Amino acid sequence: MWTSFSHNENLISDMFNVALALEEPWKLTHIEYDEQDEAWSLFIDFERGALFPCPNCGTACKAYDTEKKMWRHLDFWNWKTYLHARVPRTDCKNCNKVTLVPVKWSRPKSHFTLQFDAWAMRLMAEMPVNAAARELREHDTRMWRIFHHYVDQAMAEVDLTSVSRIAIDETSSRRGHRYITLFVDVDTKTVLFATEGKGKDTLARFNQHLHDKGAETAQIQEICCDMSVAFIRGIEEQFPTAEITFDKFHVMKMVNEAVDDVRKAEQKENPELKRTKYLWLKNETNLKAEQKEQLNNLTRSNLKTGRAYRLKLALQDLWTTPHLLADVYLRAWLGWARRSQLEPMIDLANTVKNHEEGILRWFHSKMTNGLLEGINGLVQAAKRKARGYRNVHNLIAMVYMTANKLRLPALGARRV
Repeated sequence: MWTSFSHNENLISDMFNVALALEEPWKLTHIEYDEQDEAWSLFIDFERGALFPCPNCGTACKAYDTEKKMWRHLDFWNWKTYLHARVPRTDCKNCNKVTLVPVKWSRPKSHFTLQFDAWAMRLMAEMPVNAAARELREHDTRMWRIFHHYVDQAMAEVDLTSVSRIAIDETSSRRGHRYITLFVDVDTKTVLFATEGKGKDTLARFNQHLHDKGAETAQIQEICCDMSVAFIRGIEEQFPTAEITFDKFHVMKMVNEAVDDVRKAEQKENPELKRTKYLWLKNETNLKAEQKEQLNNLTRSNLKTGRAYRLKLALQDLWTTPHLLADVYLRAWLGWARRSQLEPMIDLANTVKNHEEGILRWFHSKMTNGLLEGINGLVQAAKRKARGYRNVHNLIAMVYMTANKLRLPALGARRV
């Protein structure tokens, strides 16, 4: 049940006036409270005869009529607080339009004040949205609306007109082979665009996004990605003038997989290879002393896995080869791998040969998807913060916020 303060109880009114910092012509007229629901209602009104600038042309106008509005504000003393006001509409004789006057304390069509928005965004940046919604005693759907507004606003300010080098990678959005694809500016380390899926259609969507932001297809000169056929086709169709660099970490991942395939086939007859997977896959500098000794003993044995491992080390040395000798070195490695009589290494050599130009492009572009590994870690953090997200758009918004470290709205900005 709502109860009103008497006019003699000025102390509470004075405190609310100070807290709200109302600007003319607005003033706090009276306060009601509900002990059962633990809520305050603060009623705001404008002075009779007040003039308001026309939202369209700025001409000073009197109120034509009003609409009753209510907004959730920051809590006072742990009680929910609501602002109520008659918001005027102006009937401007200059532009002949009847328009609702915007209020300084809230966004148009929002049910929250700007200060509530700012606090909600700060919470959602630090904890899962569901948890923030519980803390604020609001439905998470309403919290996501706030979140999307400010993320969209921040991303709209990202300038794409100078972007020329991008990296592409996909990451899982949830179980069941659901993915989102990220497009990252290699030079600024900014996630420019994220979209559902991982096929060539994602390239078409990114290209459209470029045009929507006033950028051009031709300005993208370098693209780094893995050897996904879908990505390659998408790049060729959407960015025909761009040079492709195949991620060297992806190349080494394929080498590791080939080495492990050799080991798994050979361990059936050589039990000493069991439980040695990571001896062959890790960099030697990351092995413990006893692991290094075990690896050295195995590589000195006449094992197929040892031969595959030496091929791996040789390809790893490609990245430190002088630029002018890189193509010669790679061709020599391809010959060695093809003569190895190790089926996984022969298959790998054929794959490398088919993508030779993009692999060697690294010596010119020096681009890798290494920075995307860090961003993927942030994506996993974003998934935790977006726990319970109902659609992939919520996750993408959280990725933008988390990976790009978007600036949050200021809590003290635009007082009531």
